[in-house]
Amino acid sequence: MTEALIRPARPDDAAALAVLGRQTFVDTFVEGFGIPYPADDLAAFLDKSFSVETISAKLAEPGAAWWVADRDGEILGFANTGPNTLPHPDARPSHAELRRLYIGRDAQGLGLGTKLLKLALDWMEAHTDGPLWVGVWSGNEKAQKLYAAYGFEKAGEYDYPVGAWNDHEFILRRG
Repeated sequence: MTEALIRPARPDDAAALAVLGRQTFVDTFVEGFGIPYPADDLAAFLDKSFSVETISAKLAEPGAAWWVADRDGEILGFANTGPNTLPHPDARPSHAELRRLYIGRDAQGLGLGTKLLKLALDWMEAHTDGPLWVGVWSGNEKAQKLYAAYGFEKAGEYDYPVGAWNDHEFILRRG
């Protein structure tokens, strides 16, 4: 088995990113953390967030950047950054936000998340006029510890809609 290559995402990755994003969200939050999303809310969220059309549009978004971990043509994980969208009084769209860092279940433990995170943070530092931001589910202590190791501190909280359901999220800031 060859080692995964980290590379910028391409428009033709949209379908694979949609499948991986949908599956990783379910694996992590529904199966892993057991969040009891109502079926209709979960389906609406997954269809909106991880459709090929949505991913294609986000890949082309000005000021956004995407990277994938690709092993022999299979996307194992991805990171996405872009202009900040988090609802914090000090946050500006000109600041950079780490929007998603997803590693498929079968690829966890290979160090891909750390590689993608370092690349994303370096890019964010070069493309911001302020602090770096990330939103993380309040119950995901593993992710919170990872971000803390890279200098992020809790700066606020907000509700992240999954359909009509709201996840309680922490806003983390670095810088």
